Amino acid sequence: MAASRKRKLCLSPFLCFLFYRICCTLDAVSAGEVEKCIELRLGQYPFFSHEWCVHKIWNTFLIVYNTYKCDPPKINHTTQEPEDCSSVTANVPCFPAPNISCRDYKGTEINFNGSQIGFYKPIPCRNVNGYSYKVAVALSLFLGWLGADRFYLGYPALGLLKFCTVGFCGIGSLIDFMLISMQVVGPSDGSSYIVDYYGARLTRLCITNETYRKTQTYP
Repeated sequence: MAASRKRKLCLSPFLCFLFYRICCTLDAVSAGEVEKCIELRLGQYPFFSHEWCVHKIWNTFLIVYNTYKCDPPKINHTTQEPEDCSSVTANVPCFPAPNISCRDYKGTEINFNGSQIGFYKPIPCRNVNGYSYKVAVALSLFLGWLGADRFYLGYPALGLLKFCTVGFCGIGSLIDFMLISMQVVGPSDGSSYIVDYYGARLTRLCITNETYRKTQTYP
């Protein structure tokens, strides 16, 4: 029993020192991982400090997760798209959580306090040209048999054909109503419907032989 206690006493300082080295190695690794604030992960990012290694060495090993938050985009009430859209993207400011050190969008290393802008995150914008989804659905429902929906969306030939045939005896009107409601049929110029930004929007996904498949990463 005495020999066993002596071995434990001898191993304890060694294990303490080993744990200290592992902890501080992780500190060095994590410190080098984040150079720019835009490389932070939303909602989860490991952070280690040297003081934590020294003073918390006997406590349970914990990982503190730091976060950042981004402001919601300012929406244009006419287009229902983010303001300041350039091409197909707009930028919103993002704020790293307090006590995170990283390089901001200007390249300056800052220890953030939670209210400073760290970077601007791009969000997608859609190309709209004045065609309202609600108006298109209403015209298709009530005046689709006269071809009003097709005239509105920029298909005058189909609109005239529906007008002359009373919506293809009602069958064409029903099909168009379903296609417009599901946003399968859109404006003839290739633009998108004006739909409430936080409303029911259709996002089409397609994969071809040229599609780049990015490996899924988990936080």
